[in-house]
Amino acid sequence: MKNRTECFDTAAQMLCGEISAVLMRISDIKKQAIQEIRLRSGKPVALSDGTDTLFVCKDGGIVYTPERGFICTQRNIFDTFRQLCSYSIYSRQNEIKNGYITVRGGHRIGLCGTAEIKNGEVSTVTDITSLNIRISRQIFGAAAEIMKNITPVCGGVLIAGAPSTGKTTLLRDIAYRLSQGHGSRIMRTCVIDERGELSGGYRDDNEIDLGLCDILRGYPKGEGIMQAIRSLSPQVIICDEVGTQEDAMAVAQGANAGAYIIATIHAQDYKSLMQRKQARKLIETDAFKTLIFLGSSDKPGICSEVIDLTEAGI
Repeated sequence: MKNRTECFDTAAQMLCGEISAVLMRISDIKKQAIQEIRLRSGKPVALSDGTDTLFVCKDGGIVYTPERGFICTQRNIFDTFRQLCSYSIYSRQNEIKNGYITVRGGHRIGLCGTAEIKNGEVSTVTDITSLNIRISRQIFGAAAEIMKNITPVCGGVLIAGAPSTGKTTLLRDIAYRLSQGHGSRIMRTCVIDERGELSGGYRDDNEIDLGLCDILRGYPKGEGIMQAIRSLSPQVIICDEVGTQEDAMAVAQGANAGAYIIATIHAQDYKSLMQRKQARKLIETDAFKTLIFLGSSDKPGICSEVIDLTEAGI
């Protein structure tokens, strides 16, 4: 397993040479805390540690004001984007039109540019002007406390939190623990890894250890859940970022087939979650027994509230 510094280095080395060289000069202590690297054309390279926005100087020093930060050029953006796409932008169009790509190691790259619309839908994104690199890390034991609230597994679990609160990191550790029998009996666990982010998948490799999980990579969540039910007889199905009407239907089908669903959703608190129509539909499927809210991004993976949905009467 890579440590926090190695995960940062892996992500930084995927960027264009000039940007990569600057980032690699940052001290190991600072690298361990950085969660995101943000490149904007004509602006200083920005870093996030979950609490503050930082900037990096050419010598790798960290400053808190943008005036001294190393400036990222449009050429840097173009070269980095091509490199992240393995010099085959066309092959990544299905991801690009959704505003992101996932690269080796599970690092997720958010894209900002100009949308091209075809038949009322985004067909691609061109003229990329910003890239946000979310650094993927596997932390064994990250879900140890949360597992106390969900084992023995006897119902679905929905984990809610704002961006950068550790939802994906927790899912990885939950998948690993359940499939290996850590703290409970071994459970047949299937991961629907739509973006390759959970497994760190790249082609035929999974760089993140998900234990004895069966991994369906690249499947839309609905199709992946049904494929798992048809062919893998899972006891637990794990997927990231649910919330659409299609997700609700797929989750209901999976639960009706006897599988426990463990998933994440974007929501800061109970009130904001229940104000969203599609989130309510998801909960109303009765696929979830436990709703867990995570705290702030400066302490990712920390549980702030646990709700028993069978007692909440929703």
